[in-house]
Amino acid sequence: MNKITEKLQMDHLIQEALREDISSEDVTTNSVMKEAVTGEVELICKQDGIIAGLHVFQRVFELLDEGTKAQFFCEDGDAVKSGQLLGKVTGDIRVLLSGERVALNYLQRMSGIATYTRSVADLLTGSRTKLLDTRKTTPNMRIFEKYSVRIGGGYNHRYNLSDGVLLKDNHIGAAGSVAKAVQMAKEYAPFVRKIEVEVENLEMVQEAVDAGADIIMLDNMSAGEMKEAIRIIDGRAETECSGNVTKENINRLASLGVDYISSGALTHSAPILDISMKNLHAV
Repeated sequence: MNKITEKLQMDHLIQEALREDISSEDVTTNSVMKEAVTGEVELICKQDGIIAGLHVFQRVFELLDEGTKAQFFCEDGDAVKSGQLLGKVTGDIRVLLSGERVALNYLQRMSGIATYTRSVADLLTGSRTKLLDTRKTTPNMRIFEKYSVRIGGGYNHRYNLSDGVLLKDNHIGAAGSVAKAVQMAKEYAPFVRKIEVEVENLEMVQEAVDAGADIIMLDNMSAGEMKEAIRIIDGRAETECSGNVTKENINRLASLGVDYISSGALTHSAPILDISMKNLHAV
């Protein structure tokens, strides 16, 4: 993320996280630190994984005090090991203490998503199928979580509801049919937007193809149904597989020849990566 993205999209979210944690003051820190003292603290990894969110971690402290400095010994996307010294942060000890939890929450969450995504994406090595995330993100964390998916080797599906047309079962129900939903989307949406349709059976697949859908999402279909669906589509639309995607079945799904596999688990089920700030001392 560049500085423009940080200021426009990240800073206000980080500030809200800080306000949540410091509603009026950090009573504990202010009890033991009566005045500014420059200190240094180490950032240490406690679990093997993929690091992501170092710039967000740093930004937490900068928003509390622009004089805070961070030095990192790794970059986003690097594989890190338990016990590894990831970096050091230097600044007012009060800032280091007050920002610690929020900064680590971001870094642990983002690194956990990158780590889990990498473990799934590696299973697709050698195939042409791309691994996608979904909108199943933590409220007010989407920009951070989708970034982490990219760092882990995945790709982003649409960012939000303004980013593309995805006609799901309830949209189709509201419109009356797949064909009507696609027709209305083509009439309303900007021509630069692709139209994706979620289908649940082979009849819907045929209807989506005939209606001119750009992408057809095969949702919760059996392997046999997906194979037949891909035959029906015959390259006339891109294909996406979704629903009950696991590490155990992802290779089988990719072998069917789908263009994309989407998984909400990348963001909603990834465990955090254990990271700590240790050895704080005055300098």
